[in-house]
Amino acid sequence: MTSNTVATEPTLLIGLVSVSDRASGGVYADQGIPALQAWLASALTTPFRVETRLIADERAQIEATLTELADSARCHLILTTGGTGPARRDVTPEATLAVGTKEMPGFGEQMRQISLHFVPTAILSRQTAVIRESAGHAALILNLPGQPKAIAETLGGLKDADGKPLVGGIFAAIPYCIDLIGGPYMETDAAVCPAFRPKSAIRPQGAA
Repeated sequence: MTSNTVATEPTLLIGLVSVSDRASGGVYADQGIPALQAWLASALTTPFRVETRLIADERAQIEATLTELADSARCHLILTTGGTGPARRDVTPEATLAVGTKEMPGFGEQMRQISLHFVPTAILSRQTAVIRESAGHAALILNLPGQPKAIAETLGGLKDADGKPLVGGIFAAIPYCIDLIGGPYMETDAAVCPAFRPKSAIRPQGAA
């Protein structure tokens, strides 16, 4: 007996983590998670759901949060914002590396290249990325800047006055990375951030 059931992609799950002592303590409103949500809503054409976490600059808490989002919530992509500088309380990269099974240093290198177009202190940033693998699942975890403007520039890249790309954003490589680790097929609005894939990995528009 044959089945006519058509396999469908799992829902794309994205974890958003803002790391800030003061925002998590209610001193001021968090800006990181709203900035991430707004950019993703403008860039992704694939339906997605988010899991958000606002936590303090505590390494153990960051590690636990990233692990929970990857292993229990089963997020495919996890974006953090905050805690990547040289100050003693900035421990997001250490926590990220501790929970990862593969380091993806190219993301951090490109983020610093983008930021160097604006400030020489971009070399002080320690943003990194890892893949966390568990039984039957894997998640890509990336550390992003803390400021909303920098978040958008890092994800989408930089364009000149005529709209021509000057520096590519890191998000262009994320959909194919998610493909390679077994996650859902992600499509983007090319006007915001075109996703790059080898020709052999490109599906017809809207195909399951």
